[in-house]
Amino acid sequence: MPEGDTIWRTAKRMHAALAGDVLATTDFRVPKLATADLTGRRVLEVVARGKHLLARLEDGITVHSHLEMDGSWRVFDAAERWRGGPAHEIRVVLATQHRSAVGYRIPVIDVVETAKEAELVGHLGPDLLDPDFDRDEAVRRLAAASDIAIADALLDQRNLAGIGNVYKSEILFLSGVEPWTAAGRVPALPRMVDLARRLLAANKDRDQRITTGIRRPGEQTWVYGRGGRPCRRCGTPISRRMQGEPGRERVTYWCRRCQR
Repeated sequence: MPEGDTIWRTAKRMHAALAGDVLATTDFRVPKLATADLTGRRVLEVVARGKHLLARLEDGITVHSHLEMDGSWRVFDAAERWRGGPAHEIRVVLATQHRSAVGYRIPVIDVVETAKEAELVGHLGPDLLDPDFDRDEAVRRLAAASDIAIADALLDQRNLAGIGNVYKSEILFLSGVEPWTAAGRVPALPRMVDLARRLLAANKDRDQRITTGIRRPGEQTWVYGRGGRPCRRCGTPISRRMQGEPGRERVTYWCRRCQR
């Protein structure tokens, strides 16, 4: 699933392509929106809210999308051939005379009144990439999940928005915290939240996600994707195990020695 930095970049690209222009074509290829027509409306902005995308149009209309595991938005020039998958995977098209934003395999698409966006994203915790990020509220929400494993608490977008599975494992490693530790027992939640924000901010403008500071392929993460390989710090083989509620498990990577 795309994480907060990926969604932030997607919003930035879509905003640069569409904002200020009038929609010449809209095509919603999902049953509930089959008759929706937003042509003639000017695009005001495209913004990210955690892992959600909000394309705000004039007349108080918002196109909301969530990419979940496989969705993506691609931006093309007017004369450019669309390439992001076969045509039958296209779910939505927002196009001006100059640019097209094409959504492939997007499972969640809504058209709502901008004033009612909170019905879709109001449950989210503070967004780590929001310039007005509320650190104290994020820490409070994590601490309130006192009996929940810290790995699960970090993934819960109601606590703070933007962390996905890669950042979950990397943040816990860098914090020296074992993933199954109850959130209420983590002594340095404020530092962990600060670290999460720094990591997402450092990666929001680059396509390759790097947490080690090393750009070479295979050396970009500390533990994620490295099950069985030696820990970069102590040499202990990195452990890998599924974690989370039944039916919603996600893989966790950690070092048994560095994260006691």
